[in-house]
Amino acid sequence: MRTKRFIVNSAATALAQIMVLITGFITPRIMLKYYGSEINGLVTSINQFIVYISLVEAGLSAAAVYALYKPLASNDFGKVNAVVSAAKQFYTKSGYIFISITIGLAAFAPVFLKPGSISPLYVGLLVLILGVNGALEFFTLAKYRVLLTADQKTHVISLATIVYLLVNTGVIVVLGSLKTDIVVLRLVALASIFLRSFILMGYVKLHYKFLNYKAQPDLAALKTRWDAFYLQILGAVQSGAPVIILTVVTADLKLVSVFVVFNMVIAGISGVLSIFMTGLAASFGEVIAKRETAVLRRAYGEFEFAYYGLIAVSYAVALVLLMPFVRLYTAGVTDAVYDVPLLGALTVANGLLYNLKTPQGMLVQSAGLFKETRVQTTIQCLIALTLGVVLTPFLGIAGVLLGMIASNLYRTIDLNWFVHRHITSLGMGPSFWRMGRVLLMMALAAGPFAWIQVAPSGYLGLVGWGVAASVWAVIMAALVGVLFDRPTFGGVLQRLGRLRRT
Repeated sequence: MRTKRFIVNSAATALAQIMVLITGFITPRIMLKYYGSEINGLVTSINQFIVYISLVEAGLSAAAVYALYKPLASNDFGKVNAVVSAAKQFYTKSGYIFISITIGLAAFAPVFLKPGSISPLYVGLLVLILGVNGALEFFTLAKYRVLLTADQKTHVISLATIVYLLVNTGVIVVLGSLKTDIVVLRLVALASIFLRSFILMGYVKLHYKFLNYKAQPDLAALKTRWDAFYLQILGAVQSGAPVIILTVVTADLKLVSVFVVFNMVIAGISGVLSIFMTGLAASFGEVIAKRETAVLRRAYGEFEFAYYGLIAVSYAVALVLLMPFVRLYTAGVTDAVYDVPLLGALTVANGLLYNLKTPQGMLVQSAGLFKETRVQTTIQCLIALTLGVVLTPFLGIAGVLLGMIASNLYRTIDLNWFVHRHITSLGMGPSFWRMGRVLLMMALAAGPFAWIQVAPSGYLGLVGWGVAASVWAVIMAALVGVLFDRPTFGGVLQRLGRLRRT
């Protein structure tokens, strides 16, 4: 049953992530083509600041989802109502704080964000408009998303997201092609955000008739919120560090735009890979809550094996095709330098290290061990910020990426030690051995292309190269899996076979 739920959620999330990937390519291209690198960098910087403001609710979602695992599994509807009521109360308070800080940012943003193409007033208006999305998260979406995530129904969230992305991107493409004022474009695009809220609200009211957000709130159920709060803040600081450091240290919004173009491919890969985290976090949380240790060890080993195989294939193909894609994507854009192969290699390395630690991070979240990992996450964040700030004035974007690579390398090693000591008790060897095989798979998959010129003349040719590189990478990953970890490989195949028979 867990495997079947995982497949349903993963399929829906995969579709949503594919849409995120596609629309994530379309929107920046519209910005670059019709508004230029500077405006593209401006919107990216504002959105990153909005993400930081959203941290006023940090930890609440993770704590609420964790608190709902057990009552949902035992059909304790009274406890469910008490938790969601408490979550709603916290989200409402956080929403008002978010709005206040966003208004303050709108007033002061023109002081340090100074694009030459639009006025300070327009910068402030953009902050307010982009901030509406975050406000709706607090007052409408958040409480529905928490319940559906804990109840392993993330496919509903994914479908609502797909509708939102289609409408939002459609508006941007049409109005951008007409060269509509950037403020007007973003204002009209807000309609898609309301649509997503209505879809989730309708589903929850139809399928959770017992739900009562006015029930007596169980505030104690969210006691882990502040531990998760700290970790989420540090995580967001680290993930958003490149954009913020480039914005503040260099004051060059065009550099922000260059970073975004390189990073959006890696972000797209991470998004697609995250479908497995989305589908499994709640399932592993249930297993851990029920103390099914043997099930946990076997399932986690098989999952880690399969996930690392996907990582190897994904980043091997990215290593081959990232620069050809960037050259095609930025053709005709001459206001910034995008053809920098070194940045391509560093971007892939950073993405790989970030995803290597994802399975262990998922287990920490599933087990609710937020407080126990605060020190390690603090060190990771400090490494990224310190090296980024020190190196960026001399190396530009490469300096930021080197700081991120160092921090992710540290966290990959440390998190592996923590998870296998405090959750699975399997020892560090198996995971580190699988990580080493990822590098071997990538070398075998991407190596031959070092002697082959990959220079497609269009996107159709790029897709053709992508298919060829992917097929070769899958063959190499399967070969390495069979040679070095045949029992786990067989377990994964057996699990898939049982799923086909259900």
